[in-house]
Amino acid sequence: MNNVENFLSSRTVVFTRKGQVVYESADRGVKPLIAAIDSGVDYSDCDAADKIVGKAAANLYLLINVKSVRACVMTYAAKDILTANGIQCEADTYTENIVNRKGDGLCPMEMAVADADSPDAALKAIREKIKLMQAKTNTDKK
Repeated sequence: MNNVENFLSSRTVVFTRKGQVVYESADRGVKPLIAAIDSGVDYSDCDAADKIVGKAAANLYLLINVKSVRACVMTYAAKDILTANGIQCEADTYTENIVNRKGDGLCPMEMAVADADSPDAALKAIREKIKLMQAKTNTDKK
């Protein structure tokens, strides 16, 4: 894959096994990775392509146990986490931080995992942050 953006096209995440797509999603953020974890499917011999990989996604990829991650954008922290755990990774662009969708601050998932010291702690923090965000959205709709 020379340019992961072209490979992903209308998708945000793709897992391949021996060149065949075995999982794909157009959902944004960490939602596709949470779904992959919750599915119980073994993706341990897969290569992943992802639009954006920060510390939150990197920790989820450790739990999914893919063999490689290729991203359009990846944080230096994500690169460090993945390589330290034996997962090959590369990106079209490396950055210090992932910004939120409004572009006015840091990604809430990145903030949620800032102090996480393990993939399990990161997953717990991500799930808690998602619940809080959903509760706020539901409250705002009333």
